[in-house]
Amino acid sequence: MIVVRAPLRISFVGGGTDLPNFYRQYPGRVISSSIDKYVYVVVNRTPMIDKVSARYSLSETVDKLDDLQHSRIREALRHLGIHKGIEIASFASVPAKTGLGSSSSFSVALMKALHAFQGKKLDAREAADAAAHLEINILNEPIGPQDQYAAAFGGFNELQFNSDDTVSVRPIFIDFKKRMALEKNTLLFFTGMTRLASSVLSEQKANIDKKFETLKQMADSVPDFIKHLQNGDIKSMGEMLHEGWQRKKSLASNVSNPLIDELYEAGMKNGAWGGKVLGAGGGGCIMFLADPTKHAAIRLAAQKITDQHKLTDFQELPIHFVQSGAEVLYHGDVSRPILA
Repeated sequence: MIVVRAPLRISFVGGGTDLPNFYRQYPGRVISSSIDKYVYVVVNRTPMIDKVSARYSLSETVDKLDDLQHSRIREALRHLGIHKGIEIASFASVPAKTGLGSSSSFSVALMKALHAFQGKKLDAREAADAAAHLEINILNEPIGPQDQYAAAFGGFNELQFNSDDTVSVRPIFIDFKKRMALEKNTLLFFTGMTRLASSVLSEQKANIDKKFETLKQMADSVPDFIKHLQNGDIKSMGEMLHEGWQRKKSLASNVSNPLIDELYEAGMKNGAWGGKVLGAGGGGCIMFLADPTKHAAIRLAAQKITDQHKLTDFQELPIHFVQSGAEVLYHGDVSRPILA
């Protein structure tokens, strides 16, 4: 049995500049951090059962790989030439479609686990590349590679997306006190609304040419955000999040909606320095940076709105920033080498 986990992530500024139609003309940049919410993938060899089993929100056991409904598992197995004698299960700390990059975290954990199943050890870059290839090239999803790299490497990173399709990863080091201060000033809510990132990104991708200057501003904002992060200037970080969110909303019609706007404005009116909807937009999680003395008022205002709209799944998600990326937690298959 092999157990792999990959962290979810929070992206701060630059999201959306990792699409090839943009970064092949101008370097894309994103700064993000992994958080203490995870996707787990368990892979088990079943030599006496000549089938493929997948257990997630559904349970599937099939004789032929083509009959497997889970597209990521099906195509990953096909790509690696695994057709039988395996069962795969997945678990997650939060629901899917929350804007925290869970789909790509799953893909990173899956590819790392399946390569371990074949006796191969993937480093962070190899795991990110394998997951990005699965999602972008095989499944043809209209996404970029930022989430796969965030999950594979872990920690605070500046990711740069280059015209030759390579990704440069620069770790951002901040001291423990500044990281703790950022956590104390962060409020993260799951709105109770979910959406497929691909449904939002398809329109954004189609708008790249006419929104090119806006995307350049988003990419160019990353170095300034990093300076504020390293200086511990959380108020300025919040103000930059606000500017970035206004730019991001202009990229496509479905990045926001009236309810998200209402929640965001409530946060700002009750003392937040700034915030954003995480991921592609359209639902999922909303984050604010605010002085801790303002948190209670922001919580109350957000809860009133979600109660009015009967968003029963709305909840606050306490988070901590973590340094670890995707990792093999357990490898108990005695027929294969033990991997770190």
